[in-house]
Amino acid sequence: MSELPNTTTQIETSAAAICSSVHAAKRSGATVGFVPTMGALHQGHLSLVEASLAECDKTVVSIFVNPTQFSPNEDLESYPRPLEQDFRLLEKLGCWVVFAPPVEEVYRQKHETTIDVGSVALPWEGASRPEHFGGVATVVLKLFQIVPADRAYFGQKDYQQTLVIQQMVADLNIPVEIRVCPIVREPDGLAMSSRNAYLLPEERAQAGQLWKSLELAESLVAEGERRVTTIREKMKNLLASSEQIELEYLAFLAQGTVREVDAIEQPTVVALAARVGRVGRVGRVGRTRLLDNHTIGMKNEGRRAEATESRERGA
Repeated sequence: MSELPNTTTQIETSAAAICSSVHAAKRSGATVGFVPTMGALHQGHLSLVEASLAECDKTVVSIFVNPTQFSPNEDLESYPRPLEQDFRLLEKLGCWVVFAPPVEEVYRQKHETTIDVGSVALPWEGASRPEHFGGVATVVLKLFQIVPADRAYFGQKDYQQTLVIQQMVADLNIPVEIRVCPIVREPDGLAMSSRNAYLLPEERAQAGQLWKSLELAESLVAEGERRVTTIREKMKNLLASSEQIELEYLAFLAQGTVREVDAIEQPTVVALAARVGRVGRVGRVGRTRLLDNHTIGMKNEGRRAEATESRERGA
């Protein structure tokens, strides 16, 4: 393994070497956590690393911009790759190893095998980006083989992706525990994403409406509204007030599934995808595509009621 100058975090580019190191660590009795990323790290990624550091003896973070999960018209070439900055952030946290392989170390020249996880990958993101989840599942399975960790950490922001990975792990008997960690948000509520860096200041200001729409859904449920048609319409009206937001989908899903519900009678994940930015801006290939989700329902309502009662008591 090589090391960054003046740091203690090791950097590995060889799949065989990192696999050997992880096996050796586990034989010595250490627990190993794994955080797969595409780099351009922000506090959302770092919260996953912190969760692994808290639960595991050693933490591996991969930085690999996976070409198979990008469609031909997407931002593979322009995806941000601030590798040195990422390495420094991980070294500061105390990450054990950063695995940053070249493409040919992950996909051999004649690679043809892909993973199809079935129905959980078909709607919503799967319908919008038909090649996406096949690429995600394939690279995650490969990374699990290369980095045979005890636990792997993913963010709730990519809600459907977490379901895809959990399905694959269960179906293929992969010996890794999946941890899903909460969304980390900017002060105005925008979910942290590497693609937020694409937004111009005026677009960034408009992007905060995505979270406001999810807050609106939660408020409506707290006020007693249960009909999804009503909640969806009011959310769409709010988002339509911004000419820079184009809603791609807005789904109300039974928690832990991709199944739509008609009424909020149980914890429900409200998931959305939208493009933010002015159409035709010079120098842009399309607008920035952002995802977000929020769980609403009776459990949340109970917590709000408890908080209200506490405030009224002066606690």
